[in-house]
Amino acid sequence: MSHFSQIKTKLRNLPSLQAALTDVGSKWQAGPRAVRGYQGQTEMAEVVIEQANGYDVGFKRNQQTGDYQLVADLQYWQQPLSVDGFLNQVTQRYAYHTVLSETAQQGFQVAEQTASEDGSIRLVLQRWHA
Repeated sequence: MSHFSQIKTKLRNLPSLQAALTDVGSKWQAGPRAVRGYQGQTEMAEVVIEQANGYDVGFKRNQQTGDYQLVADLQYWQQPLSVDGFLNQVTQRYAYHTVLSETAQQGFQVAEQTASEDGSIRLVLQRWHA
């Protein structure tokens, strides 16, 4: 029986996910790669974070929804934050990178960026017309 848990997310843009993981200090590797689990079990994922205990954390694309779900044997979770805390940080940084990417494609640039004490980020974007 598999010990892997698959946690649904709303993360769909792989470059934004990878940038978010870098921002939160995760050393990730691009896949497809095997996520190592209990008794040698593996799951293939597009992004893998190796843990020192030999049990990995990964993000695997759900073919039906297009979302990247977190895949891990949660009994062997060895990240600095809880699963929820980790996903909250990754999701915030993912949103940040997605906004920057999408608005840049529409010709916007960041005019001002402010980080608040509560962790929120305020962006002011501008676009010049010729």
